[in-house]
Amino acid sequence: MGIEVKVPDIGDFADIPVIEIFVKEGDTIGPDDPLISLESDKATMDVPSPQGGVVETILIKIGDKVSEGAPILLLKGEAAADSAPNANGAASADTAALAAKQEPPPTAPTPPSGPVAQAPASSAPDFTNVHASPAVRRIARELGIDLNAVKGTGEKGRITKDDVKGHLTRSAAPAAGGGAVMASGGMGIPEIPAVDFSKFGPIEVKPLPRIKKISGPHLHRAWLNVPLVTHQDEADITETDKYRKELDTAGKEKGYRVTLLAFLIKAAVSALRQHPEFNSSLNPEKDTLILKRYYNIGVAVDTPEGLVVPVVKDADRKGIVEISQDLGTLSKKARDGKLGGGDMQGATFTISSLGGIGGTAFTPLVNAPEVAILGVVRSKMAPVWDGKEFQPRLMLPLSMSYDHRVIDGALAARFTRHLAHVLEDVRRLVV
Repeated sequence: MGIEVKVPDIGDFADIPVIEIFVKEGDTIGPDDPLISLESDKATMDVPSPQGGVVETILIKIGDKVSEGAPILLLKGEAAADSAPNANGAASADTAALAAKQEPPPTAPTPPSGPVAQAPASSAPDFTNVHASPAVRRIARELGIDLNAVKGTGEKGRITKDDVKGHLTRSAAPAAGGGAVMASGGMGIPEIPAVDFSKFGPIEVKPLPRIKKISGPHLHRAWLNVPLVTHQDEADITETDKYRKELDTAGKEKGYRVTLLAFLIKAAVSALRQHPEFNSSLNPEKDTLILKRYYNIGVAVDTPEGLVVPVVKDADRKGIVEISQDLGTLSKKARDGKLGGGDMQGATFTISSLGGIGGTAFTPLVNAPEVAILGVVRSKMAPVWDGKEFQPRLMLPLSMSYDHRVIDGALAARFTRHLAHVLEDVRRLVV
């Protein structure tokens, strides 16, 4: 008569699905060898064998729901008895040798002889015949890797953690014939699993606007590829804003408005000339900097359909009034959905302004292949010490995000300080 192995005390969990069975009938196992893996909505747990023996009959299958006390399998009685401790309390030599082989030290991964495949993260692959420890199996499940496709380099072909990591690295690398990345979403990062939100309450399915469908992959690619850092500063625009209001009053009579954005564009051009690294791009091989000798400034515009970035071309050759007129024309085309491809191409640097909405600071995302972007929020009156007393001054927060492969922190601080210096005195805009 076989010895029945049951699910041990697993706490408050009940009716937990079996997601893996690590053994098959005829296998010789040792004490504490993993038998099955259970997964609830809160945890994943492996059930170990209470003793060694030979698996006679498996009583469950993948997908079954079990609770404490549920039978898992039968162990042959003789083998189970042979593995029990002897009179001196020591395990048999065979069982001790088997237990010693359960987790050999990690070894360097060996490149596979052919292409490897990755199972979809949405399904639980069958690892029944895979020789790997519970920890390795758990890592594979979390990363959506099919262990059947991984070549083990451990003792007797056992799959180690290094084997799984090596497989993931090779899967994330571009194929020899092109630059495609793995279907999981790129860079070896598994997709977020699907969730049926209707189980928790009413939902509404609303398609993404066309603009967001187009910009989403670009933003994701930029986030994954650019090591992003944001530097914060502020500019005293008290005097500049007085002059802006004068120009705006005159512009209203002629059908255009003069906003602070026009001054930001001119100040940005001045800073880009002073620090040309900000007006550049990395070449595809990442070993050369392409410095641009033209100054096209992208401007993020909020529209009912999403964010678009039209470009003010040749901003270095235009004054505040002409830039203001360009901004008015581009903003109207953006709101009406009439921007052409040429209106949104060729930017060398981008400005994202939330001044009309609010906020104190934010981290704008670099619009790769550009290497920097300026974010501004609403200006506010603040007390500023002039050496004798505090004076009310209009301060503009500046958030400068940059690609750290091209720009370091000291250079970012100098660029932003130059930008603030120019904004603080309108006369510097014409120098």
